Amino acid sequence: MPAVVVTGSSRGIGRAIALRFAGDGYDVAVNYHTSEDAAESVAAEVRDLGREAVVVGADVSDPEDATRLIEAAVDAFDGVDHVVNNAGIDQHVYTEDLDPDDFDRVMDVNVNSAFNVTKAALPFLRESADGPSVTNVSSILAHTGAPIECHYAASKGALLSLTRSHAGDFAPDVRVNAIAPGHIETDMTGDRTPEEEREQLAAIPVDRYGQPADIAEAAAYLRDAGFVTGETLNVNGGELMS
Repeated sequence: MPAVVVTGSSRGIGRAIALRFAGDGYDVAVNYHTSEDAAESVAAEVRDLGREAVVVGADVSDPEDATRLIEAAVDAFDGVDHVVNNAGIDQHVYTEDLDPDDFDRVMDVNVNSAFNVTKAALPFLRESADGPSVTNVSSILAHTGAPIECHYAASKGALLSLTRSHAGDFAPDVRVNAIAPGHIETDMTGDRTPEEEREQLAAIPVDRYGQPADIAEAAAYLRDAGFVTGETLNVNGGELMS
C-alpha cells in the first residue's frame, strides 16, 4: 500500500493530514519531537482507520534524525510515496528583542527540516509508482510578513522558494508544492485575546478561522493533482485578497 511521511504529526495540522491520508488508504509514518504520547494516539487513530502506522521520534532539523525517520518508514512500509513537511515552531518577539540563536532555531526547524527530510526521501520517492509528491506547509505570513515574528515569516517565505526550486529539480519524477494556511485553530494559536480575535475575523471574508481539516483537504488535493507542481495553494478564507 502507498505510504506517507508527515513531519510534526502528533497534533494540529500534522495530525489532521496524517488522518486524512490514512482515511484515503495510506500507511502513515507519524513523526514527533517531544510529544510521544500524542503521536502514539495519532498512530492508534490511523490503525482504527484500517491503515498501518509507525511512530518515529526525530528532530528533523538534524539531517541524521531526518534520515532515520525516512529509513524507519521505508523499513515499515517498503517505501515512501509522499512526504508532507509540516514540522514547525513559532515565537512572538520583535527584532530588537530577538536572540540570533532563536532566529537560527526557527529557520532550522521550519526550513532545514524540509530540506533534510526531502533529501533523505528523494531516492525512494523516485521509485514510487503512486505519483510521488512533496508538500511543504508554509504560511500566509510568507506573503505578508509579520512584525512580531520576522524569523517565522522569513522561514515560511524560504519554504516557498525551496518548493519552486525542488519542483524544477525533481521534475518530472516528483511533484513539489506548498500550502500557505491563514489563521488556523490549533494549540499554537490558542492565546488570542478577544480583541485580537475580532480583528482577525474582520479580515477573513468567510468569517471564520480555518480548521486543521481544511489544510488536510488541501494536502490531499495536492497529493492527487498530477498536473500541479511548483505551486503554492493559499488556504486562508480569502484573507490574502483583502
